[in-house]
Amino acid sequence: MSSKSSIGPIGIFDSGYGGLTILNAIRNRLPQYDYLYLGDNARAPYGPRSFNIVYRFTLEAVKYLFEQGCNLVILACNTASAKALRTIQQNDLPNIDPSKRVLGVIRPTVEKIGEISKTGNIGILGTAGTVQSQSYDIEIEKLHPSFKVFSQSCPLWVPLVENLEAHNEGADYFVEKYINQLLTQSSDIDSIILGCTHYPILIDKIKKFTPQHINIVEQGGIVADSLADYLSRHPEMDIRCSKNGECTYLTTEDEDKFNNMASVFLNEQINSKHINL
Repeated sequence: MSSKSSIGPIGIFDSGYGGLTILNAIRNRLPQYDYLYLGDNARAPYGPRSFNIVYRFTLEAVKYLFEQGCNLVILACNTASAKALRTIQQNDLPNIDPSKRVLGVIRPTVEKIGEISKTGNIGILGTAGTVQSQSYDIEIEKLHPSFKVFSQSCPLWVPLVENLEAHNEGADYFVEKYINQLLTQSSDIDSIILGCTHYPILIDKIKKFTPQHINIVEQGGIVADSLADYLSRHPEMDIRCSKNGECTYLTTEDEDKFNNMASVFLNEQINSKHINL
């Protein structure tokens, strides 16, 4: 068990590359902190996997980041947040180290949607795993019980992004298809949550096929603001986060493959290190 006085980077975990959109927003908002990004790219995508497998893989990653000195870990992945976060917080953290924290991306997004939506009719676009978990439905029901939720899984959006097709014309058909499938569920939807961290890469096409009166809610800025708020409310955690403005990248995949794909998400050259979980 680590001592409470040890300081280390903020851990950012994702099953693949999408969490880089969250990391980017967090670094823009809180550039002074150190970050350790871990992508379990060799075992991605998590979306179609069972609850138990996602939980097990996520716990392995969280434990690894703790071992690297992280006291705070952000699950920058909707599937991991949906299928693993609560169990890790309630069952595992008390045994691993009660002074460490793991936070997700779903609750901050749901908190914010209350300020954004006027009609209370919310659309969710996500992976099959996130949609089937109903995690957004459950959180929205808790915080905004009068709201209605309409969900649509978009199984081809992540492959489009990861095969570098996001900006090509061929992607238009599948972007428009899933948005239309969502909007046919209700004409009152006024806000759509992009419930997968890959989807901001498709944002230009998503905006193109979404009526202008509908708010498109991206998670990066919301999660970054939520983290800033969390650290200001928890100075005991803030002093355990190192602040040299550095960022390190780890991947379970081949480094060159990760570096090439990560540069698409971050628009900068990345040097990652391979690890095994």
